[in-house]
Amino acid sequence: MSARASHASDFRVDVAIIGGGLAGIGCALALERTGLSVALFERSDTLGGRARSCHEATTGDVIDIGPHILLSEYHNMLDMLEHLGTREQVHWEQDRFITLLDGQQHLSMKLHRLPAPLHLVPSLLKVPALSLRDKLSNARMTWLALRASEQELLQLDQLNGAELLDRCGVNARFRDWFWKTATLALLNIPLAECSAAALVRMYGQLIGVSAYRSGMPKRPLGDLFAPDAMQRLSACGTRIELNAEVRRIHAVDGRLKNLELMDGRRITPSLCVSAIPPQDLHKLVRSSRIADTAWARNLTRFDPCPYLSTYLWLDRKVTQDRFWSRIWSPDDLNSDFYDLSNIRADIEQSRSLIASNSIYSTQQSSMSDAEIIEKTRQELVDYAPSAREARVQHAVVHRIDMAIPCPRPGTETARPHTQTPLKGLLIAGDWTRTRLPACMESAVYSGRLAASTSPPRSLSRSLPCSLSRVQT
Repeated sequence: MSARASHASDFRVDVAIIGGGLAGIGCALALERTGLSVALFERSDTLGGRARSCHEATTGDVIDIGPHILLSEYHNMLDMLEHLGTREQVHWEQDRFITLLDGQQHLSMKLHRLPAPLHLVPSLLKVPALSLRDKLSNARMTWLALRASEQELLQLDQLNGAELLDRCGVNARFRDWFWKTATLALLNIPLAECSAAALVRMYGQLIGVSAYRSGMPKRPLGDLFAPDAMQRLSACGTRIELNAEVRRIHAVDGRLKNLELMDGRRITPSLCVSAIPPQDLHKLVRSSRIADTAWARNLTRFDPCPYLSTYLWLDRKVTQDRFWSRIWSPDDLNSDFYDLSNIRADIEQSRSLIASNSIYSTQQSSMSDAEIIEKTRQELVDYAPSAREARVQHAVVHRIDMAIPCPRPGTETARPHTQTPLKGLLIAGDWTRTRLPACMESAVYSGRLAASTSPPRSLSRSLPCSLSRVQT
């Protein structure tokens, strides 16, 4: 059989990045002044990945796939926004961390000026649904989260969260009120299906820092970074190809040879960074010799989280609050709500635009869009009774195929390192071993971490000292 003829548009590049989400963009920005030739391939028609925004044709508004909260402890994410000149486009909550809806009560949870973990205690003590005995039952879990080393944490990975709370003596009331709510909101999975290691990691980071704030983008999330990143990277010589899907990774003798695109082109990089979800990466390496390795099989262990987001355009203003969460209930569809008219200047201020997240709800798969919209409206009324009289002028339901991978038992130890068994291939993504929960910060950090990994000897130019800014 004759060798494949060279495609007219084949080319060589120092670094190829697969995926234009936060991990891929973070990697490309970290490489922009290295002198290396960089090409980024994104299969959709825009950058942003799972954090992208889209134009809603009926109303003309630009909305996110789903609303997201930023935290002031997202050092790498915020550093990237600073780099792009958009860091000031985040509205930070000043007087509270979040508002919780507990039955009919609105509970304002504040971070007080006390050393961690005491900064949460005054707000928690004021929760009327929990007795002092309920709150004290969580003491052993708090102590564990504060002192656990990485090795000790990973030893808990085969347990689920409910089993760990049993061992720590957390009683049923505190578990239902706090843990089931927090696990669903922050890890996007029910408590009984969550890795105990992931749970301890999340809780340790939540209570381990005294002064952090929550914030929301003042403009569409994707617009906060994607257009400016596109412009900046293009200006510095990065080759960005949209609607360019990689079909296969080819390897010879355990080393990456080239990337095959859907249009038939072959790209030959000295180094490739895969910044795509694990199931997509698994498809790309199926034809290589590492397909049957434990490393490749691990890629199939990361199930996507069932997730949808609903947007309601109302004919009037129903609240002045920006966002709130519901205390867990088995009958709920949504976990958190946002009124974008109170956050974004480009949204009509006299009418509420409500966005909600439904995370791992058992009701999702059996409900039609119309049923989801009506259930979301009913749950909005629980918080803002004036919404009962409001008319829904337009509504959209986004069913998201891959929000984040589910942190099930066993997945914390399965999260792979940046380097892979295939020489010349690195990986990035919120699901890799960043020692962070899967989130925007984990994605950006992983991209910068991949960029700071020593390139092969064929790349003689060194990475800049600025990469030392990568923060955990």
